[in-house]
Amino acid sequence: MIKNKEEIFLIESAGNIVARTHKHLIPYIKEGITTKELEKLANEYIKKEGATSSFKDLGGYPGYICTSINDEVVHGIPSDIKLNDGDIISIDIGACYKGYHADSAWTYAVGNISKEKRYLLEHTEKALEEGLKKVKVGNHIGDISKAIDEYATLKNLGIVRELVGHGVGKELHEYPDIPNFISKDIGPIIEEGMVIAIEPMLNLGDSKVWLLEDDWTIATKDGLPSAHFEHTVLVTKEGYKILTEEVENG
Repeated sequence: MIKNKEEIFLIESAGNIVARTHKHLIPYIKEGITTKELEKLANEYIKKEGATSSFKDLGGYPGYICTSINDEVVHGIPSDIKLNDGDIISIDIGACYKGYHADSAWTYAVGNISKEKRYLLEHTEKALEEGLKKVKVGNHIGDISKAIDEYATLKNLGIVRELVGHGVGKELHEYPDIPNFISKDIGPIIEEGMVIAIEPMLNLGDSKVWLLEDDWTIATKDGLPSAHFEHTVLVTKEGYKILTEEVENG
């Protein structure tokens, strides 16, 4: 689980590419664009930066990024579906740079969204922030899970239990798993040099989800919206460093 300086440099490089790809897409996230067009923009940018998509062909996944709209939680496949005013879209991007991965998802508003959707986005992002506060040497992974669970519960949001955060490195998904809910398994002790992806997935309704007919997209069972916010972070002596947040002059 512990990464050396060279590995950290490569993961951080991948993380900066992921962050810049998100930033590159933001002006295009508007009514009328298709998720396939967003995918093309993202993939071209990742390639230009000297990296490749972490998602393409992973377990057979057909897309270069994941685009999940409204009640879709994760793993939405880019298509000819156009975004509409009032939608929300989770865009999950992974980049592999010289054999090392980084991963970040963000949920965006398309035009003017309802106050309920805005509430969901605001508090899912804040749930991520609460989890990040517990990334400290000596804490357990379960402390991150507990912080997210308690915040989401306080805000009456459904917590997706079938999907979790994870370690990141040579593989996109490494040990340890990082649930967004309180578990009997408190997980390993957090140590300096670990790289982990923390990613609350919260629903405006209850926690139940199901797999759609494409065998990839996971959506809420009650049809209510879901949001997904994720950062890849490095554990440091002082706490943590976000690796999927664009650095100054990065």
